[in-house]
Amino acid sequence: MGQWITLIIVAHVLIALSIIGLVLLQHGKGADMGSGFGGGASSSLFGATGSANFLSRATAVLATIFFLTSLGLAYLASEKPRTAASTVMDTAKPKTPAQPAGDIPKPQALPPAGGGTGSPAPGVPK
Repeated sequence: MGQWITLIIVAHVLIALSIIGLVLLQHGKGADMGSGFGGGASSSLFGATGSANFLSRATAVLATIFFLTSLGLAYLASEKPRTAASTVMDTAKPKTPAQPAGDIPKPQALPPAGGGTGSPAPGVPK
């Protein structure tokens, strides 16, 4: 199933690039105005009207195929079987909650210096 999705995505991208190329090749509505003043470039490859018909029909066919591949990819994405760990949130491990500040144990008092007798260290005045 994954290979079919990859194949459809590759075809989808190639069709999109082809549509972009065909649209850029087509003449605009005002492109033929220059041919009336001596520009003969409008009838170079397909003839004066043949380029408009061929390019517009090829664009329409590719746009239809692009639309169908879009619908197919949307259907395959929605009908993908869900497993227990199918999303990122399902695969993430739950964190243990942090302890509130009141539950943190306080450090214990150190025994007094000088061996624990309560007297200060030698050399320290009282």
